[in-house]
Amino acid sequence: MILNASIALNWILFLALFPIAFFWFRRAWRILFRRDFSEVALKGGMPPANPARYAPYTLAINLIGGVVIVFTIFGIVTGSMDFDTWTATAGVTIWMKFFLDFALGRHAHPIVPKRRKLDDAEPTAPK
Repeated sequence: MILNASIALNWILFLALFPIAFFWFRRAWRILFRRDFSEVALKGGMPPANPARYAPYTLAINLIGGVVIVFTIFGIVTGSMDFDTWTATAGVTIWMKFFLDFALGRHAHPIVPKRRKLDDAEPTAPK
């Protein structure tokens, strides 16, 4: 085997799967057992007004993502997944986790138009 950029990147992806699974399972553990909602539906590092409402969704995203990554690691180690399958599975899982977390964070923090103060409002004249 000749070491080139492609092989190095594949090894980096494979080795990165271990801490990724650990952090996703840790986040699911904190939500499920510790009732720590500080990392639920974040937007700009801030949780929403009612993070308990969005906790089940974040729990599901992290738990399903962690299980798929562990399944992928197991498939790589046992040799039951070929190269194209495990790289596609790992890549799609990572990107979908990021996209779903982003979408949930945006959904939990709706854009609310600011109300104008009474002083700034234009006076209405009777017609």
